[in-house]
Amino acid sequence: MATAFQEQHIIEFDRHACGDLEFALQREWLETNGLGGFASSTIAGCNTRRYHGLLIASITRPAGRFVLLSKLEETLILDGRRFELSVNRYRPGVIHPRGHRYLRRFRLDPFPIFTYGAEGVEIEKSLFMIHGENSVIVQYQMSQAEGAPEHHECLLELRPLIAFRDYHGLTYENGVLDPQVGMEPGIACVRPYPGLPALYISHQADVVDPAGYWYRSFEYERERERGLDYWEDLFSPFAARVDLKRQPAPALIASLERRAAATAQALRQSEIERRRGIANASRCEQPFVRALAAAADQFIAARGDRKTIIAGYHWFSDWGRDTLISLPGLTLVTGRPEIARDVLIGMARYADRGMLPNRFPETGAAPEYNTADASLWFFEAVRAFLDSQEDYDFVEAGLYKALTDIIAWHVRGTRYGIHVDSDGLLASGAPGVQLTWMDAKVGDWVVTPRCGKPVEIQALWYNALRIMEDLARRFRDHAGAAEYARMADLANRSFNAQFWNEAEGCFYDVINGAERDGSMRPNQVIALSLPHGMAPRERCVRALDAIERDLLTPYGLRTLSPRDPRYRGRYEGGPSSRDAAYHQGTVWPWLMGPFLTAYIKAHGRTSEVLGRAAAWLQPFAQHLSEAGLGQISEIFEGDFPHRPCGCIAQAWSVAELLRAAAQDVFGVSPAQAAPREN
Repeated sequence: MATAFQEQHIIEFDRHACGDLEFALQREWLETNGLGGFASSTIAGCNTRRYHGLLIASITRPAGRFVLLSKLEETLILDGRRFELSVNRYRPGVIHPRGHRYLRRFRLDPFPIFTYGAEGVEIEKSLFMIHGENSVIVQYQMSQAEGAPEHHECLLELRPLIAFRDYHGLTYENGVLDPQVGMEPGIACVRPYPGLPALYISHQADVVDPAGYWYRSFEYERERERGLDYWEDLFSPFAARVDLKRQPAPALIASLERRAAATAQALRQSEIERRRGIANASRCEQPFVRALAAAADQFIAARGDRKTIIAGYHWFSDWGRDTLISLPGLTLVTGRPEIARDVLIGMARYADRGMLPNRFPETGAAPEYNTADASLWFFEAVRAFLDSQEDYDFVEAGLYKALTDIIAWHVRGTRYGIHVDSDGLLASGAPGVQLTWMDAKVGDWVVTPRCGKPVEIQALWYNALRIMEDLARRFRDHAGAAEYARMADLANRSFNAQFWNEAEGCFYDVINGAERDGSMRPNQVIALSLPHGMAPRERCVRALDAIERDLLTPYGLRTLSPRDPRYRGRYEGGPSSRDAAYHQGTVWPWLMGPFLTAYIKAHGRTSEVLGRAAAWLQPFAQHLSEAGLGQISEIFEGDFPHRPCGCIAQAWSVAELLRAAAQDVFGVSPAQAAPREN
């Protein structure tokens, strides 16, 4: 029914798979434009989320997104007979029309390509976004099967459905919408609401009918499952008809710019070449690595004049922690160090009282500084960059001051009680605030507060101090180097004296005064994987055995052991129910990256170890064809069969699997990634 990835990263589904509507609605495709905008739907063409649409434009990049063009209603007309190619779900659960019956094939090659067939006529539709522009191109190609009867009339009718709403919201029939369509040769223009830009739809139609209609009560099943509002109305401003006998390969471009539909093929070829260059820059011939390198590109976006990293699609913007964890895999392994430079400089600009933002609000408001680890991941991102590029001049001139300020603020103390304690370890915590990556909150309830001294925060702090010791020596700051070394030595001694849980053969998750939290969680794997580690090898091996026993699944590590009475093996229900399970057993693929790194580091690069590590990657290769096509999901359920949940494409899921696969499993050094030609 479906292939996993092939050498060309083609993901393909045949007629049987496409005709199985339940199967087809579980497979979603994603196109992005490098600005934060995107297009996405299911392989059946039926929107199942409020976030689905053909043009979700990033009007205020990267996160000021609006669903402008929701979809196209497509009809093939043969000698007066109408074959509806679209699929919609209307309340209450009514499927109409049922165009999946005509869908013969879907493939991602490298973007979504749909093949429809009826009475010997075949229509191939392809769809992609123009990089760096809020534009989507839809191309059609008509062909006729050999020996099929000749049709006197062969028309394609396209009816756009528009929403013009914030991508988190929904829209309903209203009297405010302006239904007028501006007509000029080859372009129809709509601007239904003041305050939003005009949408230009360039076409090659023979006839455009400007009569507009509301289509009511579209039902979005994924939103219903998530316990959210799940239906809306859409407006169709016009219908366009193309005579396929005269024009067998028409195109449509929906854009915030005036575009000529005739340029579609040239733009298509340019985009294919751009994507081919990205895959080749990884310098790794392993198909899985090349597939993830292609996936990585979808998270790179713009924030102002700098590059940033979108945390996940469909609903995340750029987050500080996610950006810094993802940077090595998404930019360095893929041979794009210029993006890494841009991101690092951009993050340094936001340093405030020794902290980096956890979240950049979508409305342009001030960033949110409520994380204890984003600033510490900044040091590791800088180290990874230097390991790849050895550009110490760049770090000294543009980043070193920010790095020294972060350490100084942590020593004197900053927000939320973050400070260096007398034992050299980093303490943090404030009532009602979630400071680590386990940040779920339901109302005033912080699900995993982890106040005190979380294990991964100590590891990141020690790692940062050793990085600063190395940099200070290189930059001739001898006093600074000595002080960083002293602080690191103290942290090392205290960590090993306090954090080892001999009874369980692993590390405590949090220490808070005399309290020792023995919850079996995966945070200790970060401590085992960082380049500057504190744990002796024998303890690393024992801890990894415990992690493998309780937390390892085919899709990453559980966030809590099933032996714990607080364990939640299903991620379902409304927002409160899902948030309560988010870090209480739910599986996170990004943690497989540090697990693989730590495992190979502790056991050595033997053929047996590398073979086992490669086997652990195989379920992810299959997953590329199972949810977000060509992508890795945000999370999976803790219980078998580990259903994929959350975002269909998550930056650190892709990044950490890509980094660990390329560098640790297949042995591609960071310096081997070829800088991509612009």
